[in-house]
Amino acid sequence: MNSTTTFLSSTSSYIETQWQAMFEGRNEALVTLALLFISHEIIYFARCIPYLIADQIPSLQKYKIQQKTIQNTAENQWKVFRYVLLSHFVFELPMIVGFHPVAVYFGMAISSVPFPPLSKMAFQIFLFFVFEDFFHYWAHRGLHYGPFYKHIHKLHHEWSAPFGLAAEYAHPIEVMILGTGTIAGPLMWCYATGDLHLITTLTWMTLRLFQAVEAHSGYDFPWSTHNWLPGWSGAEHHDYHHMAFTNNFSTSFRWWDHIFGTNKKYIKYKERKAAEAKAKKAL
Repeated sequence: MNSTTTFLSSTSSYIETQWQAMFEGRNEALVTLALLFISHEIIYFARCIPYLIADQIPSLQKYKIQQKTIQNTAENQWKVFRYVLLSHFVFELPMIVGFHPVAVYFGMAISSVPFPPLSKMAFQIFLFFVFEDFFHYWAHRGLHYGPFYKHIHKLHHEWSAPFGLAAEYAHPIEVMILGTGTIAGPLMWCYATGDLHLITTLTWMTLRLFQAVEAHSGYDFPWSTHNWLPGWSGAEHHDYHHMAFTNNFSTSFRWWDHIFGTNKKYIKYKERKAAEAKAKKAL
């Protein structure tokens, strides 16, 4: 056993010990509720911090996707922060309350150890990403239909040049609909196989939050996910959706927009921008 394997093994054992201690002698449902809600708050707002810092660094503004439309002002950020925080407590917290009984009913392992192998977790999380992306594509596309857009989705599109904090700036009904895509995958998998641990679900939710904030960040850095992970959506893809109010309905990947032809205007826009850049360079 090499040093890396030993380190990973000892780290895993330590986390499992702390996991058990967290639940020991306590109500499992309440601990699960606190764990999910507190981790959501910490992860979501912490994920926004790098972009808030980038807003203050002039040398990074060249990576801002929309150079002419500036909406990431302190006033707008504060407005969104207050709304999102209120939404978390008033709308999302009650939904999280119902998670534990449903998860247990479907057979999810909550406080037990050992954790599943990383390979199993990675496979399950990949399936959750694929399912959520498909669900999100059609739900999001549906929210752009007339009355649904006017009365529900329009709130999220208040920002044509989005920023990280605005990822969950949405109508409560939209939060419920799109949130279903995040949690339905794990619950369906658990119901079908009886083989899913809360730690896998928590890891999946963490990665989903990372994806959502990045997609709304308004920045396209050289190290942004889509620049090294083929097929990934990212801010460069989703930013166009906010700017044009159409096309690019997917959340994590670009597959469905390509398959169903809802990226044609986006492709023409990219071609036009490339031609303009080439002409400018030739001057």
